Formats: sequence, structure tokens, C-alpha cells
Amino acid sequence: MTFSPLTRRRWAQFKGNRRAWWSLWLLIGVFALTLAAELIANDKPLLVSYRGTVVVPLLQDRPETYYGGEFTTPTVYRDPAVMALIEAQGWMLWPLIRFNADTIHFERAEPTPSPPTADNWLGTDDQGRDVLARLIYGVRTSLAFASFLTLATVVLGVAAGALQGYFGGWVDLLGQRITEVWSGLPVLFMLIILSSLVTPNFWWLLALLTLFSWTDLSGLVRAEFLRTRQLDYVRAARAMGVRSSVLVWRHVLPNAAVTTLTLLPFIFTGAIGLLTSLDFLGFGLPPGSASLGEMIAQGKNNLQAPWLGLTAFFSLSVLLSLLVFIGEGLRDAFDPRHVEVK
Repeated sequence: MTFSPLTRRRWAQFKGNRRAWWSLWLLIGVFALTLAAELIANDKPLLVSYRGTVVVPLLQDRPETYYGGEFTTPTVYRDPAVMALIEAQGWMLWPLIRFNADTIHFERAEPTPSPPTADNWLGTDDQGRDVLARLIYGVRTSLAFASFLTLATVVLGVAAGALQGYFGGWVDLLGQRITEVWSGLPVLFMLIILSSLVTPNFWWLLALLTLFSWTDLSGLVRAEFLRTRQLDYVRAARAMGVRSSVLVWRHVLPNAAVTTLTLLPFIFTGAIGLLTSLDFLGFGLPPGSASLGEMIAQGKNNLQAPWLGLTAFFSLSVLLSLLVFIGEGLRDAFDPRHVEVK
């Protein structure tokens, strides 16, 4: 695939910003690790060898009687009795952290929330759940939610802004009035009302926030389309009979893409902050879900356990800082005043 000299210059400019470049790779690394959360933090072993047969508990849900136990319910591999049965005739390969996001550490002698130990590296919360495991799953939820919300925002915002900016006239007038009314609706109040009617979940919350997140981006794309459609090459192409769909896709949209790309990290940052705020207030994901907002609420409710608040604060600060650094790098790379790689 061949890139234009301008694209290569922008890419070189972004790579030349070492802070933005390394922030991008760190964010990709964090996202990749959290996507494999079940392989890093889980209350089930990765592999179990019992009587010469290898079992993958993450894929095969064996009852306790399979290992010589007394119950037909799914095996609780952290049970000391079950561990003794398996290890007597086989072995188990555990993940690095032997806790899931909702696993309660009943073996702890200290009252919850308990401080960091060799078993719980970041301690436990007020329900006895491992903080590090919940952090890993919570970061994954935040990044996945922000990714979907950013993608949906870009699609709706660019589509709405392109229609208003390219066609203008009554389309632009009607679109602007709709956008003004829609952006003036109180999102938080609507979430509170709908939360009393419907049990919120990941996809329900994503769909609702998508409906209100596209208005800011559409205004910027509209302004770019209004400017670009008056350029000579666009007017010449229209006079030659080029279809509007081809004209928008090949000639006008690439100019608006610059604005969209530079705003992507900041939209992503806002999505993470929005989900965190809603979870903190209790209007986000279902109760008990691993999320950064729930961890902040844990820290507020348990001031005697500073590891809870510090973990939430530093993890959220690092995550948002990486995104801001990436956004600054993209902004400088697309800035026409920066013509040399620094």
C-alpha cells in the first residue's frame, strides 16, 4: 500500500514525538494484556491433569464428582479439598493471579478490606475481592466501552456533519435545529430515569450514550465540509457531473478526516471518564461489575484502606495521561505549521 508524501510526513512527525509514540505502544500493550484477563487472573487453573487426562477448566466445566468429590455442582478449584483430590493424581497449572474479578478470598484471616499481601498484591476490597484482579477486568471494560463508543460517535458524528455541511440549505438548517435540541437534553437525568425502568448493562449503556455523544463532532465535521465544498477542485468536479457520493468520499471527506483523527484520543478519554463517573454515581454498569468507577467508590467508602483509592487514582491517571499524550502527538502531526520532524 502506497502512502502520499503528506501522510508519510505526518506519520514521521508522530513517531518523532517520543512521548506520544511510546504512549501509543504502552496503551496497546495494556489493552492486549487486559484482553487476556482470564489467562492472567482467574479462580480456575489454566490446565488440569487428572489421571492422565488433561482438562481446560476455562472451556470445560467439570463437576466436582469428576475429580472424586461429593457434589455434582461445578468444581470450585480453590477449595483445599478439591485441590488435594486433584494433586493426589495429577497437577494444576494456575494463572499468575488466582482470583477472578468477583472471587471472594474466604481464606483471609484479616477483616476486609485487607491490605496488600503476597496473595493479594493490591489488597482486597470491602467484600474480600482481589483488587488487582478487579483492576485488570475493570481496565478492560473501560477500554472496550470507550472503543465502541468512540467508533459509534465517529460514525454518527461524521455522517450527520457531512450531510449538513455538503448539502447545506434546508438540510443544514433542519440538522442544526435538531442538533441544538438534542444536545440540550440532560443526559444524566435521562440515565437516572431509564435506570429505574431498565436494568443497565454494557450494551444498553453503550447504546444510550451513543445517542448523545455525536453532536460535538458533527459540528466540527459540518464546518469542515462547508469550507471544503467551496474549493475550486470540488466545484470543478461537481460541474463535471461527478456523483455526490463519490465527491464526498474521495475529495471532501479526507479533509474532514484530519479533524476526526486528531479528536479521536480525546473522544476516547471522554468516554472513559464518562463511564467512570456513571459507575461512581451508581448509574453505570450493574452492581458488582469490575470497573474503575466502582473502585473509586470503594476508595471513598473505605478511607481507612488507602490502597483502594490510590489504586483507582493512579490507574485512571496513567490511562488518561497516555491518551492525552497520544492526542497531543496526533494534533502536532496534523498541524501544517509543523513541517519538520522533531
